[in-house]
Amino acid sequence: MYRKALLSLTVLFFMMGFITCLNDILVPFLKQIFELSYTQASLIQFCFFGAYGLTAIPAAKLIEKVGYQKGMVIGFIVTALGCLLFFPAVSLQKYEVFLFAFFVLATGVVLLQVAANPYVSILGPVETASARLTMTQAFNSFGTFLAPFFGSILILSTLQNSMNSEAVKYPYLGIAIVLVIIAFVLGRMKFPDLPKSTTAGEESWATTLKQPNLLLGMLGIFVYVGAEVAIGSFLVNYVMENVAIPETQAANYIAFYWGSAMVGRFLGIYTLKLFAPGKVLVFHSALAIALILLSVNSTGMIAVYTMIAVGLCNSIMFPTIFTLALKGFEKSAERASGLLATAIVGGAFIPLCTGWMADTAGLRTAFILPALCYAYIAFYGIKARK
Repeated sequence: MYRKALLSLTVLFFMMGFITCLNDILVPFLKQIFELSYTQASLIQFCFFGAYGLTAIPAAKLIEKVGYQKGMVIGFIVTALGCLLFFPAVSLQKYEVFLFAFFVLATGVVLLQVAANPYVSILGPVETASARLTMTQAFNSFGTFLAPFFGSILILSTLQNSMNSEAVKYPYLGIAIVLVIIAFVLGRMKFPDLPKSTTAGEESWATTLKQPNLLLGMLGIFVYVGAEVAIGSFLVNYVMENVAIPETQAANYIAFYWGSAMVGRFLGIYTLKLFAPGKVLVFHSALAIALILLSVNSTGMIAVYTMIAVGLCNSIMFPTIFTLALKGFEKSAERASGLLATAIVGGAFIPLCTGWMADTAGLRTAFILPALCYAYIAFYGIKARK
C-alpha cells in the first residue's frame, strides 16, 4: 500500500514542479510585454513564493484538521483556481492582476507542499527518508524539465508576432482542467492511514520553532529555494547576454538547468544511501559555488553551461535539508513541515534582491548572491554531520 501511495504522489510532485517552473518562462515574457525592469519582473516570484510565508502555517493547521489526503485535494483545487485567474488578468491587461493570480496559484501549491513532503518522509523507515523524498522530488524535477519546452512553444514564441499576454490563457486553462481531474482521482483513492500529530494540543508553535535544528533547517530551505529560483528566473536573460539567440532558444536552457536537477535526484537516491546526507550536502554546495564563480568570470557557452550545471548541485538539497531538519518531529510532522514550508519564502526575497543587483550592477555581479546562499548550505551540512 505504501508503494501505491508513493507512486500516486509522484504525479503530485510532477505537477508542482511543472507549474512552478513555468514562472521562469513568464518572467522574461511579462518583462517584455509590460516593459519591466529586472526588479519589477522579479515580483512574479515574489508574489508566488511570498505565499509560502503567509499561508504555510495556516496550511499546516488545516492539514492537522483534515489530514494529508484531503489537504492535497484542496491544494489541487486552489491551484486550479489560480490558473483560471489568468483569464481576467489577460482581459484587463494589468500586471497587478497577474501577480494576484500567481499568489492564489501558489497558495494551492503551498498546501500540496505542506501535505506531501512530510507524508513521504514518514511513509516508511526514517533511515531512508532522504532517499525516498529525493525520489519523489526527482519527478518534481521532471516537471520542471518539461515546463520550459511547453512554455517556449506556447507562450514565448508568440512574442515574435504579438506584444500582448493572450498566449498565457489557454495553456493555464489546460493546466486547470488537469488539476481538477487529479483532485477528483486523488480524493477517491485509499491512502495508508498515518498517525496525525500527537503534540498538537501539548505545545505551541513557538515551542516547536525554538528547536535549533529546525531553525537552521528553515534558514537552509530559505537560501536554497532563493538561490535556485534566482538563477532560474534570470537564466533566459543571462543566456542571451552570453550568446546571441532569441528568447525561445534561450528558454531551452532553463529545461537543461532543471533537467540536470532531475538527473541528480535520480542519482541521489543511491548516493544518499551510500553516504551521510550532511556530507553529500556539503559536496554539492561547494561544487555549486565553484560553478557560479567560474560562470560569472567566463563568457560564451562556458558561462552558460557552468551556470546550468548548478542545477545538478541543487538536485539533492531540498529533500536532504528538509529531512535533516524534520528529524525528531515524526509525531508533529505537520507543524515542522508547515514551518519549513514557510521558509520557501526565500524564493520571494532572494530573486528580488538578485533582480535589484542586476539592475544596478549587472547579472554577473548579481549571481554572487546565490553563491553566498550555497555557502550557508555547506555550513548547515557540516553542522548536520556533527
